[in-house]
Amino acid sequence: MRALVFDGQLSLRQVPAPRLAPGEALIRPHLVGICATDLEITRGYKGFHGVLGHEFVGTVVACEARAWIGQRVVGEINVACHACATCRRGDVTHCPQRTAIGILGRDGALAELLALPIANLHRVPDSVPDQAAVFCEPLAAALEILEQTHVRPSERVAVVGDGKLGLLVAQVLRLTGCAITVVGRHPERWTLLRRQAIDAVDAVTPALQQACDLVIECTGRPGGLATARQLVRPRGRLVLKSTFHGATELDLAGWVVDEVTLIGSRCGPFAAALRVLERGLIETAPLIAATLPLEQAEAAFAAARGALKILVRVAEAPQVTRLPDAAAS
Repeated sequence: MRALVFDGQLSLRQVPAPRLAPGEALIRPHLVGICATDLEITRGYKGFHGVLGHEFVGTVVACEARAWIGQRVVGEINVACHACATCRRGDVTHCPQRTAIGILGRDGALAELLALPIANLHRVPDSVPDQAAVFCEPLAAALEILEQTHVRPSERVAVVGDGKLGLLVAQVLRLTGCAITVVGRHPERWTLLRRQAIDAVDAVTPALQQACDLVIECTGRPGGLATARQLVRPRGRLVLKSTFHGATELDLAGWVVDEVTLIGSRCGPFAAALRVLERGLIETAPLIAATLPLEQAEAAFAAARGALKILVRVAEAPQVTRLPDAAAS
């Protein structure tokens, strides 16, 4: 099968197809999104070599649980052992033995077939098109913020970064009723924000300086943390969403003096993300910059640097007769 492989070099090549293992499904991806983590992997992040891609929507083509065959699905990216102490306490995304598709020890979705445990699958509601469902993973990551910290309607919140994730995070936080300002560098992207009554600025203003109860850092750059630090008030909270290959310097004394709470945040609830998409609460179409075929996957990675979401079309969604949903929950 064809797959986009990174082994120090990025190339589309022929690789063996994955085998159907017990408890797993084989999925034919339709659309795969390229995110900042994918780009950082090509710079050395996590030392990953293999098939890239972890944001996907596709169709199950083989599975021992036959009710899943033909279902349109998205999939959680962390594959846990479900047996260790970490998993038993419910922290499966932190399983010490975990793999993560396209990131850690497991091939990803930029291929004609993907293997993933049935336990990781979520059926996509019929009303949610592929172009929206492919955003399920980053939208779940945005929703994770609300799992980790209570956002009050009366609070002042800043999102640092107006890229793909920053725009999703701003939309999610808007649902709480809080006052939001996005600090970004791309005014051409702010039409979406203005339509949703979200403020946007291109620099930290005096009115925002150390005035925000909650700050979310989504830039994917080391300098984003310094900007976020300027915004958070004493005893405020700062959520880190960026993953990048490189070191960051911190003036920890200042964080201690101001009693700032620092929260690392990554994967989130897929079921909730699908509900939000099904209810039409989040706009995803304005986040899509281009869709390229798998044959142009290398060019898609080049185009993704500095752009909004680039999608890769691996296959068209098949027309299938769905089996009853009772066994595919």
